[in-house]
Amino acid sequence: MLTIKALHIIFVVSWFAGLFYLPRLFVNHAMVEDAATRERLAMMEMKLYRFMTPLGILAVVLGFWLWFGYGFAGGWLHVKTLLVVFLIGYHLYCGRLLRAFAEGRNTRSHVWFRVFNEIPVLVLFVVVFLVVLKPF
Repeated sequence: MLTIKALHIIFVVSWFAGLFYLPRLFVNHAMVEDAATRERLAMMEMKLYRFMTPLGILAVVLGFWLWFGYGFAGGWLHVKTLLVVFLIGYHLYCGRLLRAFAEGRNTRSHVWFRVFNEIPVLVLFVVVFLVVLKPF
């Protein structure tokens, strides 16, 4: 079970790297004016999204494996599970934003994306404290 836990942590860290970087690319994409840079950013965003999606799936699958192995005990785990569901929604919403950029339909400012970029950081703080402290 420790191997599964180690793999879960590795895939979570890798998925979060994408969740941190993709919205940062959106910030830059929302600021650029020239077509060549927009096209290059759209390509980078798509490649990153395609890479980080399987990482997120593996993180969630291994998390469920741990959940069934150790049991679903404690209120902290319920809150963590809700936050993971929220992160899945955030990930999927990033895919919608990516398509909007690729199709030239983005209506959000770089400032909006700067705020949007901080959401996974806040979720990560809460999840780490929940897992380490198990407060309830």
